[in-house]
Formats: sequence, structure tokens, C-alpha cells
Amino acid sequence: MEALKKLEEVQRMLAFMQTRGLSSSHHDSDRFLADFMLFMVQPSGMLNMYQKCHLMSELLAKISAEVFEEAVLWLTGESYEQNCAEQPSQLCLDNKIDLGSLRANTEEIAMVGLDAIERANSTLEDFCRSYFMFHEMDVSRPRSIFRYLPVLSFTESYIYQLDSFNEKILHSSPEGLVDMEGGSKHLSNIYKMQERKQGITNSLLENFIIDPFRPLVLLIEQHGLLTERIRAELNCGKEYWALERKLCHALLGREEVSIEDVMRAIHLKSFDYRVLNLLLYKLRGKPVIFLLVNDLHMEFLSISEFLVEVSDDLFDYEDDVTENNFNILRMFVRIYGASAAPTMLAKCISEAEEKYKHLSKLLDPELSSNYWRRCEEATREGGKLSGHSLGAWSIPPIISDEELYRSNLLGSSSASLNRLA
Repeated sequence: MEALKKLEEVQRMLAFMQTRGLSSSHHDSDRFLADFMLFMVQPSGMLNMYQKCHLMSELLAKISAEVFEEAVLWLTGESYEQNCAEQPSQLCLDNKIDLGSLRANTEEIAMVGLDAIERANSTLEDFCRSYFMFHEMDVSRPRSIFRYLPVLSFTESYIYQLDSFNEKILHSSPEGLVDMEGGSKHLSNIYKMQERKQGITNSLLENFIIDPFRPLVLLIEQHGLLTERIRAELNCGKEYWALERKLCHALLGREEVSIEDVMRAIHLKSFDYRVLNLLLYKLRGKPVIFLLVNDLHMEFLSISEFLVEVSDDLFDYEDDVTENNFNILRMFVRIYGASAAPTMLAKCISEAEEKYKHLSKLLDPELSSNYWRRCEEATREGGKLSGHSLGAWSIPPIISDEELYRSNLLGSSSASLNRLA
């Protein structure tokens, strides 16, 4: 824990040095300066910061590499090189110690796999084509994309990495109902089941449930991009995954589902788009303190995101029933029944569309027209029969008995395999 705390302090100091133009292009030099600055800011008797700086500037001319060599020999009885090779010290092996700390605390590092990057790719493409126009950026110019792509791509890929992890929990631990406060029922059972079936360590699972975005937050903060709104949206992601687990486990267990939880979840589901959008504001060089976020654009896009999520859920309804994924139509069937669910969902869509139309009239006419064309384009490319703002909603046939549907589907698959054999 102490090693992790020190690593966090060094990362914060490195980020501070970057904002003040004190960093170099050499990692070892930056680490040395960060350690030195951390040393300087520590309390030292009655000396204030000005006295420390005066003392250093006065004595620095008298200190040379030879003096330090003599100091090492005086302390250890060996030369600096011998001391590094035979008795590794904190002074000469900071980098190696850091690597060891990182290996021991991989849960603290924001890491992504190739699969997550590939899954995030389509979302990134849609984000660039749909959201860049709200920043007066031309998506047809490669420089506009590649200038900000590293941060946006890594962030979205990391979110997909966590989403995959959440799916493993969701699909393999029906008794693992995790609440939104970070606690859980039967958490020790989840640990044992996950470690046995997925090879997931207890600490990794616990970190995911309690604070899944901590490594990403540290990374974003280190690069001077973190804002309270970004932190809040990431917390929305954590809340969404907890609600998804809760609601999907409730469906399997034939338990009660609340409309409040369902509507909260569907509105939270696009949190990644809002994170990317807020990051883009920061990446474009807006002031750190006075972040100029266009709240009208954010509100309009939030309604659009809701309608897109509903459209996606209708398109993926059968697959989501099969795989036990969150789907608003599934939830409405459980709450209102098979006969009333389509009507209640249609009412919900109609209300959202009215708000969408109202907000679109407040936008710049050219921006509104461009976004409308982009929505039409995305709907055609997706091959969907339903899409927001286009007046072509189609609710699929209701599956009233999900367990029977999955059983029949499994039976059909087994029969097909037997015929092939």
C-alpha cells in the first residue's frame, strides 16, 4: 500500500511538472525531478519554501557529482556502481522498483486488450462522425481525427474492456446481485465462482465492483484532462453496470423490476459517449477551471442517445433475451406484461421524440440539418427498421416466456448439430 501511495504521488507530481513545462523527454530525468520536488515540498523543521529554495541555490554551486560519489562511499563503504549492482538502493533503482510495484498492482494500471480495441472501433467511428460537428470539427480531415484519437481510443477501449468483464460477472453468477452502493449479496460466493470459471482474482473482482474506473481516472488526471463532469459520467458507468446486473438477475429470478431502475439504466447506458464528448472539450484546449461545455448540445445529444439506445434494444431484442442482457423492451414486458409493454414503450418513445424535436429547433439550423443527415446515414448503414427521429419505429414480436424461448432455441441448435454430425 505504501508503494502504491508513493507511485500515485509521483504520478501527480509528473502531471504537475507537465503543466508547468518542467518535464523533459527523458523518463529517468523526469522521475528524478519528481522525486526531488516531492522531497522539497515535505515539511522540514521551521524552514519555509522560500528558505529551502534559497538554501539550495546557495549551496548548489558547491555540490558536484564527485561530492555525491564520496557521499555514497561514506555511507556504504562502496562506490556508487558497486552499490547499485550488489546492494540495490532506492536511489539507483527507482525505475526497477516501480516496475515491480506495477507488476504487483496490475489492477491499478489502465490496460486494454486487442479485442476491446476492436470492439470500441465502431463506437469511435460513430462518435467522430456524429459528435465532431458539435465542436465545429471536420471529420473528413484526418488531422482532426488523429490529433485526439489516442486519448479517445484508449478511453473507449478501456470502457469496453470493463464492459466485457461485467458481462463475465453477469453471465456466470446468477446469485451475484450487486447493489449500487458497492456492496453485494453473496460476494464471497461470486469471488469463488469467478476465480474458478474465469480465472479472475478476488482483488480484481473487488476492485471492479468498488471502483472500476480508478486506473483510468488516474491516467486521465495525470494528463490534466480530468474534470468533475468526466468523473461524474464515469460514476454513471459504474452505476449502469450495477443496475444491469441487478435487473438481469431479477429477470432470471422472476423478481420484481422497478420502472425507475429501468429508466435510470437506459439513460445511463450511453455514458461512454458523454465521457468522450467531455474529453474532446478538454483536448481542444478549453481552460481547466472554466470549462466551456455547451449544455444545450449536451442535453440534445443526451435525448438522442436515449432514442438510439432504445432503437438498438429493439433491433437486438431476441439476442438480448437469449444472452440475458439489459434491454428496455425485456424490462417493460416484465413490468407491464406482454400485451401492454409495446404501448407503454411507444408512449415513452413519443415523449422523448417530442423533447428531441423541441431541442433540435434550438440548435443552429445548419448543425441541426447536418445531424439529421447523419442520423439517416447511420440508420441506413445499420440496416435497422427502427431509428430515432425518422418515424420508422418497429417493435418486434414479444417473447412472453423467456425461459421457454431460450430452451427451444437451445433445442433447435442441438438438433441442427446432430443433423450435421
